[in-house]
Amino acid sequence: MNLDQIDPKMIVIVAVLIVIAAVLVWLYLRNRRRTTAGLRQKFGSEYDRAVLAHGSEGKAESKLEDRAKRVEKLKIRDLDPTEHERYSKQWAAVQSRFVDSPKGAVAEADDLVSSVMQTRGYPVSDFDQRAADISVDHPKVVQNYRSAHEIALRLGKDQASTEDLRTAMIHYRSLFEELVEVPTTVERKAVA
Repeated sequence: MNLDQIDPKMIVIVAVLIVIAAVLVWLYLRNRRRTTAGLRQKFGSEYDRAVLAHGSEGKAESKLEDRAKRVEKLKIRDLDPTEHERYSKQWAAVQSRFVDSPKGAVAEADDLVSSVMQTRGYPVSDFDQRAADISVDHPKVVQNYRSAHEIALRLGKDQASTEDLRTAMIHYRSLFEELVEVPTTVERKAVA
């Protein structure tokens, strides 16, 4: 084919298509980086855990986004002041029993955290799903929750030392404190 036979309009069309394709690729990559950075920031170490579990960033990000969408559909609510006070008193009682009955206190802490989660609107039937749901709103303490729950399971098999039980209580406390935390936003009433 001779260069004289090439239609100049075709050259312009091909050039425009190449530019459009390059812009689309650039926009996709920029959006992908933003998504990755946003998910890393939102989920913290849970992001890395998901990458390990799913084998790639793409699959992990998809699963984390699915988690966030699932939790968004749940009717998660803050505790009302009465519930907050009741649960806080129950937690204080559980902690005080640790000295005399560490195994019983850890089992009670596990139950109490589940109860608070249920009251707030988290489904509590399956632990793995519970942990995944918690990771959306409480990514900094979800690993503590997993560790504490694992110790509670070992407790049932008499495979947890007193130090393990102390660690479980600390982990449960970190999640409990986040779950019962009073929101810092204050609604302002319009002045008439």
